[in-house]
Amino acid sequence: MDINKWNAEALPKELRREIENNTLKQITAGKSGAHVFLLEGTENRYLKIAPRKLKMSLDREVQILKWIEGKLPAPKVLLYTQEMDFEYLLMTEVKGIPSYDPSFRNDLPKLVGLLAKGLKMIHSIDIKNCPFNQRLSVKLKDAEYRMLNGLVDEDDFDKSRYGKKADDLFEELLVTKPSDEDLVFTHGDYSLANIIINNGDIGGFIDWGRAGISDRYQDLAIAARSLANKFDAKWVPLLFKEYGIENIDYSKLEFYKLLDEFF
Repeated sequence: MDINKWNAEALPKELRREIENNTLKQITAGKSGAHVFLLEGTENRYLKIAPRKLKMSLDREVQILKWIEGKLPAPKVLLYTQEMDFEYLLMTEVKGIPSYDPSFRNDLPKLVGLLAKGLKMIHSIDIKNCPFNQRLSVKLKDAEYRMLNGLVDEDDFDKSRYGKKADDLFEELLVTKPSDEDLVFTHGDYSLANIIINNGDIGGFIDWGRAGISDRYQDLAIAARSLANKFDAKWVPLLFKEYGIENIDYSKLEFYKLLDEFF
């Protein structure tokens, strides 16, 4: 099956039965190779399809979603299966709208407060029995793997890094690697696209494939960059204040922004 030319008949039988009464609409074609479809019906659902060759399997996201169920508002797994060269994940919808929606410009202080609230919700999860490791030792190996296999999108680097090569950035990562990690449970990709707001409050969080035990700055860095890009950098200090961090480690902040260029 060519994932870019979706054909219902090519899907696994068990999945075809699940979606036969739904209208299907592709909403993203991920840079990672994963594609997301909205299944419109009485209760909307989402279908994620990815090639099995991807290093970050959808099975990992399935296991994370099951582990956080009852702990955090997130999609519930309805069906996960693999067939031939692809894997398929069917999930419930998190109701609401993404936090980058232009309507939030009307009250950005409230939005920033909600973004900080969401961070604190995620970071408060007890990591004692968390099986998902995203410490730097793991992340740097993953970054190197992606660099060596041509999986880093150099055309998508931040403006300050336009024209640079992935191997140059990787050397910079090794030089600027923090000496310590303030470990918490992290989302891993806490951008505004993945925080859903519903009726003026946190509706839930989506796209959990990179979650796990990591430094809190993994999330703080991506949140700060996303907020600056979607709205304005002047709101970033308020984000840190609402989160409750006074002495910001700017070197860590920049390191984790740099690390994210590889994913």
